[in-house]
Amino acid sequence: MLEFHIWDVFTDRAFSGNPLAIVTGADGLSAEQMQVLARQFNLSETIFVMAPRDPAHAARVRIFLPTAEIPFAGHPTIGCALHLAGGRDGRFVLEEQAGPVPVKIADGVAEFVAPVLPVAHPGRADPDLIARALDLDPVAIGFGGHRPQIWQGGPAFLYVPLRGSADLRAARPVEPSWSQAMEAAQVFGAYLYTPDEDGYRARMFAPGAGIPEDPATGAASAILAAQLLASGAIGPGVTRIDLRQGIEMGRPSRIGMAAVVENGKLREIRVRGRAVPVAQGRIAIPEDR
Repeated sequence: MLEFHIWDVFTDRAFSGNPLAIVTGADGLSAEQMQVLARQFNLSETIFVMAPRDPAHAARVRIFLPTAEIPFAGHPTIGCALHLAGGRDGRFVLEEQAGPVPVKIADGVAEFVAPVLPVAHPGRADPDLIARALDLDPVAIGFGGHRPQIWQGGPAFLYVPLRGSADLRAARPVEPSWSQAMEAAQVFGAYLYTPDEDGYRARMFAPGAGIPEDPATGAASAILAAQLLASGAIGPGVTRIDLRQGIEMGRPSRIGMAAVVENGKLREIRVRGRAVPVAQGRIAIPEDR
């Protein structure tokens, strides 16, 4: 049997934010066994904790969607770091598939530095197709200098700016246009955002990856920095942005993102948030096929 813990991430209240399964003592598991367990938990992501390759680091981890492994993700990084910290402040490094991820913990808030700076991703972001895929009027797509674009920083996402909160609430994936839009963009999910308070309100859909909607998407929040820079929404120096997600699902989440820009280019992206434990237990080890 393996021990597991469930944490709600990007929140300070249980039963909100994004739930995460943390499986410890996973050193002997194969990738196939990890995938079976991730499918069993059926959360947006499950993180498997193993001994680090570098003894100076906190742990080596692998992260799985219900359908596939991904090299890096935000809410597993935040939740796992807070779990391993056990209430202590300090600095930790998690060895993820995308590379080492530094995490700083202070006063119950974890902040990581994105291991990969975003780059433009090949693919087609057709506004009319995107509108059909989201069951929206084409005029709802875009605002100001913001237009749909595709970015990759570990995982890749289609970024869809929407003119207002009513459009964000109304959006829903509709077939066959949704699958056509994902195939054209060459991604598994779309991150929708619109101006809100001191930052942006967002939703993320990835039904093809087993995530009908995600309450909080840390990796997409980090990669959003590239979208905002390209749209002229952030400039030189450090820009801190507050992101709200999961509201339409009844699981409100709050994500903090900071983008450092020098000479017109992103130099560093940081994402921060809280998390709370909600469950723990033991689970059988699947047969290795």
